[in-house]
Amino acid sequence: MNQERRDRLRDAAMAVLAEAGGRGLTHRAVDSGADVPPGTAKNYFPTRDALLRAVAERCLEQYRELAARSAGGPPPADREALTAMLGALLADVAGPGRSRLLAYLELQAEAARRPWLSAVLDPIAAADFAGLEAAQLAAGLPVTRERAATVTLALHAAIPHLLADGPATLAAAGLDDPVRFARNLLAAVYPEAGAAGD
Repeated sequence: MNQERRDRLRDAAMAVLAEAGGRGLTHRAVDSGADVPPGTAKNYFPTRDALLRAVAERCLEQYRELAARSAGGPPPADREALTAMLGALLADVAGPGRSRLLAYLELQAEAARRPWLSAVLDPIAAADFAGLEAAQLAAGLPVTRERAATVTLALHAAIPHLLADGPATLAAAGLDDPVRFARNLLAAVYPEAGAAGD
């Protein structure tokens, strides 16, 4: 099969899932989104499960590409650099990463009922825990596995609120300022380490 067309269909399926949700993910919608003749998506991905798998695999590929680009830069050298990094990750949710993360959340909801889909998605979150633990270590914080996991879980929990963009909720959670949220999160998890500027 034509790999370029396959990737175009997968990207269109991700966009459809992000925009229309799980119920809107149809072969017809993917054909329209990819601007290909009717029946093309069904030819490449014959079932809805095949479409879901295609989007999940595309999410995993994009996550690995982003991780590889991030790994090319220096790790955060101190707490303030880590704060800036975490704040930038959160700001990306409502910016360039919005469509990908909306699709990912839709896939997670589907995965609650489809164990095979959970297995495809599992490496994404698992890599987040390892990567963010390494970043906290590089920043010189007194890391334990539990503390590092708490930071990662807090970041993951913030994502749906950032995507929903409810101003009262964002203000209540401190997410109206992603850098401040990251700083306060690190202060709560690592109070004995002291914050920059204290």
